[in-house]
Amino acid sequence: MNTGMQPDPKPGRPAHDIAMWGAPGSGKTTLLAALDIALMRRDDDWRIVGSDPASSEFLIERTNALSSGKVFPEASQGLEHYHWTLYGPGERHRRRWWRKAGRPEPFEVGIGMIDAPGGLFSAGPRRLDYGPDVLDDLRERMLNDLVKSRGIVFLFDPIREFERGDAFDHLHPPLKRLTERMRDLGRLTGGRLPHHVAVCVTKFDDPRVLETAEKMHLLAPEPDDPYGFPRVSDDDAQDLFRQLCDLSANGNADMVLNALGRYFHPDRVRFFVTSSIGFYVHPQTRAFDWHDYQNLLPEDDDLRIRGPIHPINVVEPMLWLGRRLAADKETPR
Repeated sequence: MNTGMQPDPKPGRPAHDIAMWGAPGSGKTTLLAALDIALMRRDDDWRIVGSDPASSEFLIERTNALSSGKVFPEASQGLEHYHWTLYGPGERHRRRWWRKAGRPEPFEVGIGMIDAPGGLFSAGPRRLDYGPDVLDDLRERMLNDLVKSRGIVFLFDPIREFERGDAFDHLHPPLKRLTERMRDLGRLTGGRLPHHVAVCVTKFDDPRVLETAEKMHLLAPEPDDPYGFPRVSDDDAQDLFRQLCDLSANGNADMVLNALGRYFHPDRVRFFVTSSIGFYVHPQTRAFDWHDYQNLLPEDDDLRIRGPIHPINVVEPMLWLGRRLAADKETPR
């Protein structure tokens, strides 16, 4: 039932689309599950809704596995192509000479994700059990999602980069093909891609990442955070990204940063330091403890999530993208 405070969302696809992009295993599915949890922990009216039954079921299963089962979503076993819509309270427009002031409209941003086991574009050894025709179709569908999107969430997993060093392998081929496609459509601006890009440096909760940020003196808690979790401000996130690139297994991670700066407009790229599971909070102290903060612990030959999920900075990239896209739409051409 609509209370009158905000009109019900209109049916159909939202005006803005965000594509998820990153190497296999970089945490796209986990970030989406954590996003749902993070939205539930907020005091405002933000929510994520499946755009079709399959997408709703996917999000329900992954979120429950993360929050209640304390396990990470299973790796993709086949092609996954899902869409969700992020809804939130709109901002009241200020009066402009070309527009009268009016009631705020609900905020809507579409989120699309295509995921498949292994790399669709990686130049390394093939691990996909698909024939050439199927591979070409999967690549085409991923490119179509990127072409029609106006925003991109790009996930950079520093732990995977420490161990494998393949982030550039998964970025460079689709970036080249996307640029070619956008050029053919006449949609490059100044020779660069027009997308807004939120670069998420994941696994902030891992000691290797957290301690790197501490050594760089980049940590500070949010003033209104009741748990006192350390954070890296968005203004400092790129500096941490650059430092983590220096620790790449093969030394190619710096080309990821360079490619993002050369193929996209620099003022449309913003960096965020995130964690899908957050830090452990002791039930008695209810506060971050430098001596006992790891929420991911080894168990037998696997890893287990130790306590409740407190996602760090997973909502902010989506809201930044949505607001930038909305501002672009409202700017007179």
